[in-house]
Amino acid sequence: MNRNLYSHLARQNLKKNSRVYLPYILASIGTIMMFYILCTLAFDEDLRSDMYGGGQMAVILSLGIIVVGIFAVIFLLYTNSFLLKRRKKEIGLYNILGLGKRHIAKMMSFEALYVALLSLIAGLALGMLLSKLMFALLLRMLDFAVPFGFSVSLRGLFLTLALFGGIYLLALISSLVQIGRAKPVELMRGSQQGEREPKTKWLLALIGLLALGWGYYIAQTVESPLAVIGMFFVAVILVIIGTYCLFTAGSIVVLKALRRNKRFYYRTRNFTSVSGMLYRMKQNAVGLANICILSTMVLVMISTTVSLYIGIDDSLEITHPNEIVLKSYAEWQADVDRMNDIVTEAVSRSGASVVSRTSYRYFSVTLTGSELPVNQTKGKDLKYGLTFVSLADYNAIEGMELTLGEGEAIVCGKAYSGDSLYIEGTDFRARVIDVRRPLLLTVPNADIDVGYCVVVSDLDEVFEEVNQGAYADGRTTSAITSYAGIDIEQTGGMEQALYSELYNGVIEANLDTYISLRSEERAYIVSLYGGLLFLGIFLGTLFSMATAMIIYYKQISEGFEDKQRFEIMQKVGMGLSEVRKTIRRQILMVFFLPLVAAVIHIAFAFKMITKMLTLLLISNIQLFALCTLLTVLAFAAVYTVVFGLTARSYYKIVRA
Repeated sequence: MNRNLYSHLARQNLKKNSRVYLPYILASIGTIMMFYILCTLAFDEDLRSDMYGGGQMAVILSLGIIVVGIFAVIFLLYTNSFLLKRRKKEIGLYNILGLGKRHIAKMMSFEALYVALLSLIAGLALGMLLSKLMFALLLRMLDFAVPFGFSVSLRGLFLTLALFGGIYLLALISSLVQIGRAKPVELMRGSQQGEREPKTKWLLALIGLLALGWGYYIAQTVESPLAVIGMFFVAVILVIIGTYCLFTAGSIVVLKALRRNKRFYYRTRNFTSVSGMLYRMKQNAVGLANICILSTMVLVMISTTVSLYIGIDDSLEITHPNEIVLKSYAEWQADVDRMNDIVTEAVSRSGASVVSRTSYRYFSVTLTGSELPVNQTKGKDLKYGLTFVSLADYNAIEGMELTLGEGEAIVCGKAYSGDSLYIEGTDFRARVIDVRRPLLLTVPNADIDVGYCVVVSDLDEVFEEVNQGAYADGRTTSAITSYAGIDIEQTGGMEQALYSELYNGVIEANLDTYISLRSEERAYIVSLYGGLLFLGIFLGTLFSMATAMIIYYKQISEGFEDKQRFEIMQKVGMGLSEVRKTIRRQILMVFFLPLVAAVIHIAFAFKMITKMLTLLLISNIQLFALCTLLTVLAFAAVYTVVFGLTARSYYKIVRA
């Protein structure tokens, strides 16, 4: 046969099936565009080398490349399988009319080539045009200056071509294998497979219920923020397994239970809806579960990353309470006094106007909950941190004149109701005379779950007592550290001038002192949280697009399968208005079920996510709750709009 015939048939087939191919091509273009933009940003040398925090931003974007790449493989192959299923009858007809499998393979190869070329050219063109805009948006989120110029990432271009070229080739091979193995009669009825009533799979439904319940249980019972990281992925896997099992088998169990309820089932609207959903739930379940999982991912990513970005200032107050911070690891009081003298001299030489100044000494101890008398039933396995400070420093910080007797201490922190404090294996024992509000003196350690500040009369004496049992049973004790914090009036680079004087002073005095600026710490946090927000919005958009695509194809599939059934029902006496009500109720029940399930997943995961956010120094639960609520409402609105638009195609098919 003439090669032009195959290319002509391929073009005609794509045009004739534009209703199903056009969304697939648009989704491919969007995925290619996003992948190329991520590659361009991740491989940008200016971002990596010239910008503070750019290295970690590049790492975050590189992880995004991996996620989008895996997603692209799964999503495009899944969508291609739907396209093939919709066209099996057409391909079977070609086969019956005399077109051999080898010729059909050539025709389908041209179709795949046209789709790949159109998607790659359009996707890369849009990616190149929008990459600069996305780069500018990212830099604005990170509070960086936006440079001028336009460039093309050759590395990103080659990686995009290799990945998506491989995906299209793999999709073509998969389609050819399925067509090659199928008989013409199987192809003719391929799009109608799955109409037989599915069997009740009690074991699979039970597995789904147990997996989902186990995942929910983990999310509700894990108390330690450190344990949350590992258990989070376990809970996610269990919830995904439970979702697929319950949508696949559990839905059949529920629908058959409704059918056995004669009062409910033998009503016109319930009869048609339940019977229709029951006979096709086997093939719909995976798609609905995909929608549920993708919706949950979108909600989690957007709500958490927005919370992190909005809560940057809250995190900064915890990690860097003063504009300029000095930490000296000199143990002797003489060295501490020398550091304070250096601060005073540096302030005088720089001409800085000091707003406030804080100075204290401390050391820290980590121990398990079994060693600490805490009024918390779930605290036995938690890891605690005790920060010891002297009474003199505490009074200076709080502006008080408290006194302590021999062997007495004050504990600052929640959930402590004991009247004594002791550390096993040491000589330290104290009577707790008061428990006050939490006092944050040092940067929280990510290795502990709960922290307390302990005020004692003589810090050096207590250090000697506690240090005797250091490293016993996993317990560690830090060296005595001296902290100095300075807040100044920000005028004309005064912060940098004071920093230079402080740096020169500690170098001359040969003191082991670390100096940090809040402005640099803020740039670091902004680069981290801003990058996560950008990636969260990026992936959220991509997953939302995939959700819309799956909804659309499910609507198309529902329409073709319902068309003949509703025609028969009208012939046997069901009115057009009843048909419309039945259609509306059925699609509402089917397509809003994943959204409801996703919201339930988020509700159970809320506690676990808040625990994880504490490791990133976000303790404002109200902020995260508000962000989650707004994200759910916004996504539900978008979901409803997408559903309404795609439902039009369903109605056109059914009414045609």
